[in-house]
Amino acid sequence: MTATEPRREEAATLDARLLPLLACPVDKEALLYFPGDGLLYNPRLRLGYRVEDGIPVLLAGEAEQAGAERHATLTARARRGEAAATLGRGEAAGHGENGVE
Repeated sequence: MTATEPRREEAATLDARLLPLLACPVDKEALLYFPGDGLLYNPRLRLGYRVEDGIPVLLAGEAEQAGAERHATLTARARRGEAAATLGRGEAAGHGENGVE
């Protein structure tokens, strides 16, 4: 799975108790979690991190860069409430609701 393509199979859900603890390994700020996609997404850097079997793969070298279209899709979904912000924030790192601009 990449940040540019939605995950095809059902993703194992990330334990909700982890959300307040997770940050982007690059900018150390909040991420957006898309449970149906198994994706943690940084809208500021346009980086996606996969969740495999319920385990977040937060390695900078494993991040996938999202193109403009995928970024627009993810941020629109976040605005509709389809994502949860990490670090216990309703807003991810100074962006609007759910961390989107």
